[in-house]
Amino acid sequence: MAVTQRRGRKIMMPPDELDAFLGEQRTCRVATVSADGAPHVSTLWFAWDGTSLWLYSITRSKRWADLRRDPRIAVVVDDGEDYGELRGAELSGSVEFVGEAPRTGEPHPELDAIERLFARKNFGIDSMPHDGRHAWMRLTPEAIASWDFRKLATLG
Repeated sequence: MAVTQRRGRKIMMPPDELDAFLGEQRTCRVATVSADGAPHVSTLWFAWDGTSLWLYSITRSKRWADLRRDPRIAVVVDDGEDYGELRGAELSGSVEFVGEAPRTGEPHPELDAIERLFARKNFGIDSMPHDGRHAWMRLTPEAIASWDFRKLATLG
């Protein structure tokens, strides 16, 4: 599936920069649609595998309930304090649920690499601690918008 990239071309991150940015960041904001149609935004840690954004969510959360009912999602990953430092990406599409819910550590080959990556990135350990409260969702984005305001200084 081709990913649509939106945003002003002059400040958009090219694929290699976007991949590096998503690989180094840790926190994202997840937007879902509630049963009454209202938006709901929450914060999560994530892992990026170069193609998909992996979210490890509490299964008793409003976010999980929203996505079980309607898998459409928008996720923002951003960084920077001052205006000229702002950079980020919005990824949107529909999530897929992967593995058992909640995750107890049952063998699931599709999760092996991402759980190692997530555990190292977020906990500094080599294997995922399963608490029986969280489960995996994968967003393979249908659209990505990116920006890097640091590039504005070079545009003159």
